[in-house]
Formats: sequence, C-alpha cells, structure tokens
Amino acid sequence: MTRRTDAAAGEDDSAAAIPQASFDWKPVALLAALALLALPAMGSPSTWLTLTVAGVAMGLIIFVIASGLTLVFGLMDVLNFGHGVFIALGAFVATSVMGWSTAAGWPGLVSVFAAMVVAMAAAAAVGWAFERVVVRPVYGLHLKQILITMGGMIVGEEIIKVIWGPLQLALPLPEVLRGAWLLGDAAIEKYRVLAAAIGLAVFAVLAFTLARTKVGLLIRAGVQDRSMVEALGYRVRELFVGVFVAGSALAGLGGVLWGLYQQNVTPQIGAQVNVLIFIVIIIGGLGSTFGCFVGALLVGLVANYVGFLAPKVALVSNIALMVAVLLWRPQGLYPVKTV
Repeated sequence: MTRRTDAAAGEDDSAAAIPQASFDWKPVALLAALALLALPAMGSPSTWLTLTVAGVAMGLIIFVIASGLTLVFGLMDVLNFGHGVFIALGAFVATSVMGWSTAAGWPGLVSVFAAMVVAMAAAAAVGWAFERVVVRPVYGLHLKQILITMGGMIVGEEIIKVIWGPLQLALPLPEVLRGAWLLGDAAIEKYRVLAAAIGLAVFAVLAFTLARTKVGLLIRAGVQDRSMVEALGYRVRELFVGVFVAGSALAGLGGVLWGLYQQNVTPQIGAQVNVLIFIVIIIGGLGSTFGCFVGALLVGLVANYVGFLAPKVALVSNIALMVAVLLWRPQGLYPVKTV
C-alpha cells in the first residue's frame, strides 16, 4: 500500500513538473469588450442587438471562407493567392443550382443546402486539380507560390466568364429565408441566423478534427516531422492533398454563403473577398484556426458598428483594425501552434 501511494505521488509530482499551456483569454476578452463598449454608442439596445447579430453572422461567413486558406497555410505552408477562384466557383455554382430557390416554402431552403453540397464538391474537385498542376511544383517556394497561384486565379476567373458570362448574376434568397424575426424592436434576419449556425458548425468540426482525431494528429505530426510520420508508414503527401481539397471545399461553401449575403455574384467576387480573408488570417495569426475564428468575428463586428456610426470610416475600418492588432501583437492574436 505504501509503495502504491509513493508511486502515485511520484506520478503526481511528474505531472506537476510538466508545464501546462494556459489558454490566452485576452483576445476573447477584447471581442466581448468591443461588443459591450459599442452598446452605449448605438443609442438603443435594439439597434445594438441588431448590429451585433449582423456582425457575428458576417464574421462567421468570413471565417468559413478564410478557414480553408488558414488550413492550407498553417498545415502545408502554402501561400495560396488563388483561393478566390474556389470562392467564385462556389458562388456561381449556387446560381445554377438555385434556379428555383425563390419558390415558396421549404423547397427553397432545400435548394440552398443542395447548392452548398454541389458547390463544395465542385470546389473540391477543382482544388484537387489546382494542387496537382499549380501548387505541387512550388512547395517550399513562397515567392513562386504567390506568383503562380495569382496567375491560376486569373485563369480561373476567365474560365468562369466563359461558362457563366462576364456580367453580374443575381443570387436571391429563397422566400423562406427572407425577412426577420422581431425581438422587441430588434430585427434578427433569418438568413444571418442560418449563416451563423453554419459558421459555428464548421468551426466545431475543424476544431474537433484537428485536436481529437487520428487524422488531425497525423496532419499536425506531419507538419512537425514529416520524415518520422512517413517512417511509420503514413503518406504525408496524400494527407496534405486532402487538406488542400478540404480547404477548397470550404472556400466553395463560403462562396455560396457570401453570394447569398450579397444576393449577387460577379467573376471578381473571389478576388474582392481575398483581401478581406487575408486581413482576417493576419489578425488571427497566420495558420491559426482559432485565431482566424476570433479575427473574423472582430472584423464582422467592427464593420457593422463602424458602418452604422461613421459610414465613411467603414471603408478603412478593417485595415485600421489590423494595424491596431499588429501593434499590440505583431504575430497576431494567436500565433500558430499547428492548430
């Protein structure tokens, strides 16, 4: 009995000797502080609630779009400036699938989810080809990655113009997602609630996959020590291709969400959103999934609050936010730790 007690005590001492990583709550506190400080400036709680829900929904849509690029950079060290072509592809696929999305009742909602599935499949297929043809020859060469992936995006935009035409196309919300629910004087738009729910679901799946599954463990181990993982019999290249394809599929899903948010799409939609998502991943910390999540929420809230209080300043609010965050934390809110 004494020996067991001593052994247990020894294990406890060993565990205590291992430094435990503590979670950094400061960026999350910043997010909460921003929302609370905006309350008195809005003039009324109902206006604040409306803008806050709108900002959270916008932020989560941006997160879905940016999460794919975050995965590719954080886990593969690939600067994919062609990410926008998958966003645009997803948005245009949605215009084709949702030809009957304005129908009354639930068939319109079904068409939205069908468009998301088809857009993800199409973006994943194009992403697989993009990785093999464009990205694979330039692994480890950042400057060449930037140049060749930007060229790939330009070619992709031209192909989209050939298929769908160069003009703006409407992507209206189905009737079931139009309008808003009223909470007192606050208006909560139905589509924003759906978009926020999808964004939260994507974040939960990504966080669980990377932290709690064997696939996530192998991917993170492959980033740290590729030769060791390959020596154990796993094909790291195939894992990384899977990451790229998953990131492309998420971009396609984000393209559908953003297109419905704007209710129209153009061939340049991917290039336009590219600037925003790079701001988000820089704010969050290059390659950090949780940092991308917090950064996207910050961008969404700031855009809506500033857009209401000072519309002219809203044009530069995202850049100003990025500068402020980098002055505070030059490596971003959550420097990458392969998650």
